[in-house]
Amino acid sequence: MDTSLFYFFNGLAIKFPALDFLFAFLANNFGLVVIVALGYFLLIHKEKKRGTQELVMMLAVAGLAWTVGHFLKDIFNTARPFVSLSDAIQLIPHEADGAFPSGHATFYSALAMMMWFYHKRIALGLGLVALIVGVSRVITGVHWPVDILGGFMLGVVIAMGTYFFIKNFSGK
Repeated sequence: MDTSLFYFFNGLAIKFPALDFLFAFLANNFGLVVIVALGYFLLIHKEKKRGTQELVMMLAVAGLAWTVGHFLKDIFNTARPFVSLSDAIQLIPHEADGAFPSGHATFYSALAMMMWFYHKRIALGLGLVALIVGVSRVITGVHWPVDILGGFMLGVVIAMGTYFFIKNFSGK
């Protein structure tokens, strides 16, 4: 099933050549644009100190999730689609390192989950960003769908666990 889903999404590449640039941008750079916009929003927050604290907390937890995800990549060491499938279309360059879980999916889902605890409407938008980035990573040929799903789950679990640990530890 993972291979079938991969071929479905990866098949969108080169079928619409005009969109290949967009898929590559969404897979690699879109999330960075969103992080800058998010940082700007939180820094101009009406409660500047609180906004800065929220931004630091969200980025720290997302960074922790990304680090854990990269540690797991070494443990699972699964081949990327462009390594396993000779007919996979690869739109963006990537090393042939471990694929599971997706670091991008882990990072952006952790960011969205942490945002949920502070600003629910923005969190829904970040969840959509995570989904767009994740699907784009499959379309561009660097991840399997299960890598994205595993990254989403890992990011959410780490964000929730960290938030509740800090909340209980700090007594707030």
